[in-house]
Order: sequence, then C-alpha cells, then structure tokens
Amino acid sequence: MSLEENKAFVREAMDEIWNKHNLAAVDKAFAQDFVGHDPASAKPQTFGDRKDNIATYQKAFPDVQCTIDDLVAEGDKVAFRWTAPGTHQGEFQGLPATNKVLTLTGTTIFRIAGGKIAESWESYDALGMLQQAGVVPPPPGA
Repeated sequence: MSLEENKAFVREAMDEIWNKHNLAAVDKAFAQDFVGHDPASAKPQTFGDRKDNIATYQKAFPDVQCTIDDLVAEGDKVAFRWTAPGTHQGEFQGLPATNKVLTLTGTTIFRIAGGKIAESWESYDALGMLQQAGVVPPPPGA
C-alpha cells in the first residue's frame, strides 16, 4: 500500500473502532499476530489483548470519540497524535465511574503489513486522565 493508502486505512480504522464503536472493525484492521507495545503493559499485547482493551475502554467510556490531530506516514509506519474525550460511565482499571468527561491524549505509531496493523507503539497521558478524574491532584499552581 502507498503512504496515502496507509494513512487512509488508519484514519478509517480509527473512525470505525473509536467513533462508530464498531468492535468488529478490530478484526478487519489488526493482524492476528499483532504485537502492541503499551507503557501500561508489562508484556507486549496480543491481538486478543488489544481487542479486550478496546472493549473495556468503550464500555467505561461509551461516548468516546477519537480525533486524529496529526497523521504522518513513512515506509510501512503511520504515526498519529490523537485526542479522545469520553464520559467515564463505567469502572475502568479499578476506578469507579466518575461521570466526568475525561480527555485522553496520546501518540500512536502503527506498522502496517499485509494491509493490516501488525505492530503498534503507544504513548499517552494517563496521569492527566487521572488528574481529570480527581484521583491524582494537579501539580501546584495548575
């Protein structure tokens, strides 16, 4: 696939998964031998781990929407910076629902192989989300 095709593929996959809440789109977008590198995970994620994580997040934040703020591609990789606000309506990683709109921001790099997402590297502001939830106090002067 060309760079533009890879970018369009990622944009469509993220829209289907996060904005249309189409969990079946994970099967279409991610390779079965997918490997995910996430700072919150002690080991690389598998395809099943990623699908379970998405389902858990969508359950806790049923109105989540993801905006791709920047999108660049080079070789077999697509990188994007994103913003994802959602109302925290269900338990998430041990945190009971706050009914607050929490906004998670981050950057993701996908490696595309065979027309699917084969590997990912994630970086996101988990601390900022915990501060928004009221679990962690904001820094002095904020």
